[in-house]
Amino acid sequence: MSSPSARSGPETRGRILDAAEALFVEHGLDATSMRMITTEAGVNLAAVNYHFGSKDSLIHEVFRRRLGELNQSRLAALERAEQRARANGAQIKPSQVLEAFFTPSLEMATDTVHGGRTFMQLLGRTYTEPNAFVRKFLAEEYAQTLQRFLQALYDSLPGVPREEILWRFHFMMGATSYAIAGTDALQLFAGRFDDEDPAHMLPRLMSFLLGGLRAPLPDFVTGAESAARDAE
Repeated sequence: MSSPSARSGPETRGRILDAAEALFVEHGLDATSMRMITTEAGVNLAAVNYHFGSKDSLIHEVFRRRLGELNQSRLAALERAEQRARANGAQIKPSQVLEAFFTPSLEMATDTVHGGRTFMQLLGRTYTEPNAFVRKFLAEEYAQTLQRFLQALYDSLPGVPREEILWRFHFMMGATSYAIAGTDALQLFAGRFDDEDPAHMLPRLMSFLLGGLRAPLPDFVTGAESAARDAE
């Protein structure tokens, strides 16, 4: 049995978080038991209870330790883009807003050394598998950052209805989550393919997202706008 000092060390805490993160990706949040986590981390249940108190708290901390860093990177990138635009007397472009939001997450998804890729796969899986507890937590963690980026998009696309911007952002989040969750689905219908370098995912996905943002508005939206203008 480990000593109290060993159970309370930061190395033990990190090992538990890493083990939980990897198991959540492999088995899902609900199917991963505390016993599985303690076995993977090489600790006993007392160590997990000491550091986290409960499985829910452990789940919170798994997400919180990387989401904070991710959102800070996003906000810093947006601020730099806005400063460059102001210096040139211009409005930030929608493409720059998207790059500031999605590039940090895609860069994290290529990190196979410090666990970034594992976490982004977990985040992608969380988006596609309903879990009310985690969804509520993520909504709270993301609220301030998402509002900041959505407002930047609204300001950069004054002629586009906000509802359409929300829908497109929703589609972009889905595409990104699906992409970073792994290439297994692609292999199902494409078979073996030559280029699986995760570093190539960023330019591929950014090109796709920007294309979606620039796509023409659907007919029912443009038709409604024309009717409104005719009525004025």
